[in-house]
Amino acid sequence: MDIELVAEGLQFPEGPIAMNDGSVILTEIKGQRLTRVTPDGKTSTVAETGGGPNGAAIGPDGKIYVTNNGGSFEWLDVGGLTIPGPTPASHVGGSIQRVDIATGKVETVYEACDGKRLVGPNDLVFDKTGGIWFSDHGCTTPEGKKFGGLYYALPDGSKIVRHRDHMVSPNGVGLSPDEKTVYLADTMLGRLWAFDVSAPGELAEPPPFQPGHVVCNLPGYQLLDSLAVEAGGKVCVATIINGGITAFDPDGTTEHYPFPDLLCTNICFGGDDMRTAWITASGTGKLYRARWPRPGLKLNFNA
Repeated sequence: MDIELVAEGLQFPEGPIAMNDGSVILTEIKGQRLTRVTPDGKTSTVAETGGGPNGAAIGPDGKIYVTNNGGSFEWLDVGGLTIPGPTPASHVGGSIQRVDIATGKVETVYEACDGKRLVGPNDLVFDKTGGIWFSDHGCTTPEGKKFGGLYYALPDGSKIVRHRDHMVSPNGVGLSPDEKTVYLADTMLGRLWAFDVSAPGELAEPPPFQPGHVVCNLPGYQLLDSLAVEAGGKVCVATIINGGITAFDPDGTTEHYPFPDLLCTNICFGGDDMRTAWITASGTGKLYRARWPRPGLKLNFNA
């Protein structure tokens, strides 16, 4: 696969959105901001979010919604790579934010669910009704792990539901083309989960003793990050250690596309035929563009 370096010098880029004008808006988790990257690689700040802006997506109102982990990582330099480290003692939790693209105004939509503070919101996707499926990655503490979960929320701040809890490290989240399945990548397990959707914002009862269905567990030590879905239904998950993108077929078979960074963290699709892939290489602070072999799934909302 031919890949092209578009931008570098980014501070742990994530959450790319392929915009209608051909640019990409992404998060810089370490930089605590949303950044626009034009096709020629020029960058400009869209908004200063604070905390740790992780995932980003356009909502039905044309604004950008951000899963902000609240600054849940200390940052380490390991051989020239930027690596997310332990959770700092100053971390109190994360939030869902709404950003006006034109003005850069940032609003907090959710900080808690049922009185329990969100720990480290990570990734999100809008369904066709305008609701948000999002993951909470949890965080680490000196006493142990704060577990994450899978949530559904309405963008106007009126409803938030925790559907799955006590999960190890929920990260990338996406919907199948028919929106009958929510996919969730678990980082530390190297596992892609599938959850049956019974109605918008609702999940069917899971199998006994399981939170959902296992699509595939990657062999060896491979970590999964954020994801995007292809129009044909494959789930493309950014893969850490085995740096690149792993495409999971719903039947459990996989194929791997390498990129030159151990910490590839996300992918999105754009272009007239949805075959332009944008990949965030976070360890080296770069954004790549590639011609994907198949078209990506067009998201429900854009701007």
